[in-house]
Amino acid sequence: MTTTVAAYAAPAAKAPLERTTITRRAVREHDVLIDIKYAGICHSDIHQARDEWGGAVFPMVPGHEIAGVVTEVGPGVTRYAVGDRVGVGCFVDSCRECENCLAGDEQYCLNGMTGTYNATGRDGERTHGGYSTHVVVDENYVLRIPESLALDVAAPLLCAGITLYSPLRRWNAGPGKKVAVVGLGGLGHMGVKIAAALGAEVTVLSQSLRKQDDAKRFGADHYYATSDESTFQQLAGRFDLIVNTVSANLDLDAYLSLLRVDGTLVNVGAPEHPVSLSVFSLIGGRRTLAGSMIGGIRETQEMLDFCAEHELGAEIEVIPADRINEAYERVVASDVRYRFVIDTATI
Repeated sequence: MTTTVAAYAAPAAKAPLERTTITRRAVREHDVLIDIKYAGICHSDIHQARDEWGGAVFPMVPGHEIAGVVTEVGPGVTRYAVGDRVGVGCFVDSCRECENCLAGDEQYCLNGMTGTYNATGRDGERTHGGYSTHVVVDENYVLRIPESLALDVAAPLLCAGITLYSPLRRWNAGPGKKVAVVGLGGLGHMGVKIAAALGAEVTVLSQSLRKQDDAKRFGADHYYATSDESTFQQLAGRFDLIVNTVSANLDLDAYLSLLRVDGTLVNVGAPEHPVSLSVFSLIGGRRTLAGSMIGGIRETQEMLDFCAEHELGAEIEVIPADRINEAYERVVASDVRYRFVIDTATI
């Protein structure tokens, strides 16, 4: 039998989110039912709820930073039991057969991963996300949240945490490496914490100096304002790796100039409009422009365990559900330090 649960949904593009009810499927053989305790607000929720990336289907229940407790398991479940602390990230299924899925890179499933919301599952049913009281997910796409991580600070790790952990690991951030994080927001602040814990020398590149004290508290060694033109002269050829977390269009040529020979600029923020650059910015230093999108299930679990070991949680502001629309406006205005998390008991 299906279950009706409370949720907050966007009824149409750019319309305010409102309280409603949705139907969750019955627990199948390999499913777990999760009582959602907290759901993070990611900027991509806003992009999709406002149909800024295209392809949005309404009504839409956003949310892919989910932390909660298992309350029911299917008869074939072996990984989880009732009472376990768990999380769900950006996807809830994949084909499980292609080379990327078999390699543990389900986020790059060649047949298309199934997003946690605004997607159609392989059963033909639409998915709805974490701005709700409960969710049903196949056990293979559920993560275990270590006991030492509080559920509220763990929720944003399911997107913001893995979005930064994956490229930092992939491009070998660690001792002896100079790493820059562009933007100190919901993504960037986790990038600073993780890069510092990995042992890299960390620099924050932000528009102004107003978050400098926070950056140092998170583990940054240096901080520069990109609004100061001298910054790009001072830091020319400095970095092995730059991770760009912002969703605005940047002067990529200027940022590429900050890389050493063989350095890499990785984009994890997704601007609304196409970007441009001069190929000479790449040729001149054998530089690489790359992109990265979250991580697979194994790597996401690795990230959660790493954050627990190093006592890394997101910096959060917990809000009741009736303040979601206000939170959206504040995220767009960069007025949050550093991630809003919904207390789903208030839905």
